[in-house]
Formats: sequence, C-alpha cells, structure tokens
Amino acid sequence: MKIRTGFGFDVHKLVDGRELWLGGIRLEHDKGLLGHSDADVLIHAICDALLGAANLRDIGYHFPDTDGTYKNIDSKILLKQTVALLADKGYGIGNIDATVCAERPKLKAHIPDMQRTLAEVMGIADDDLSIKATTTEKLGFTGREEGIAAYAVVLIQKE
Repeated sequence: MKIRTGFGFDVHKLVDGRELWLGGIRLEHDKGLLGHSDADVLIHAICDALLGAANLRDIGYHFPDTDGTYKNIDSKILLKQTVALLADKGYGIGNIDATVCAERPKLKAHIPDMQRTLAEVMGIADDDLSIKATTTEKLGFTGREEGIAAYAVVLIQKE
C-alpha cells in the first residue's frame, strides 16, 4: 500500500451582505466570506490538502476563479469533484484533520453537522474526519474578525 500526506490552507475575508458557509453548512452570522465561490474556507483547505497529497496541484488550478462556471458555486461540489480526481489516480482518503480559526461565530455546536455533511460528500466515515475550531485570542486578522482561516492535513492511500 502506498500512503501520502497533504497539507492545505485557505483564508477568506469577512464582509457584509454574504451568507456564511463553513464546513458545507450555512451558519447564522452578521457577515459572510468573500470569494468567487461560496468561499467555504474549510472545504477549500481540505481540497488543497487532498490535491497536494495526490500531486494534483491546487484548487485554483482545477477550479479557477476566472471561470464563470464556478461563480457562487457550492464548495461541496468542488469537494466531490476533488475526491473524484483522487479516485481517478487510484487514491482513497485515509483520514483528515482540519482546524478553523475564527473569533466568531462560535463553531463548537456546529462541528458535528460539518463532519456529517463533509464525510457524506467524500464518502468516508464521520470518524475519519476531525474538525477543530480555535480563536487567535483576538490577534491578527482572524482576531480582528476581518477573515476566517482554515488548515487541513490529510492522509491518502493507494492499494
């Protein structure tokens, strides 16, 4: 069996007038994330980690913001297509460990829904996806609530 690891990172600016999508679910918040798609930073970080592990470049390469096809697209669609790209190379997902950095909204109560939603999209067990949330103790752009960041580490395997 061949195993590989990948790392992903994404950040988007918080703005008025946008819905907040995070981990594939819509959250009630006074601001949303700015981006070409729905700007779901958690999904984008996971996609980048998966693509990197399989040596398939990055999310911007496969789903460029210059392509109108992806304007306001639900990032769960991008995640499903990313998993299909990995499957085409013979890879399956071993596990994913992800962290979201945000001061607000508080995410603890939403994490189980995010896990169920994303695990279903990827066709993996909920237990193979760890999602954690943290603040930056009011430091930096996330601490000032200017944006939200996410990190992901993945393990993929080929039989």
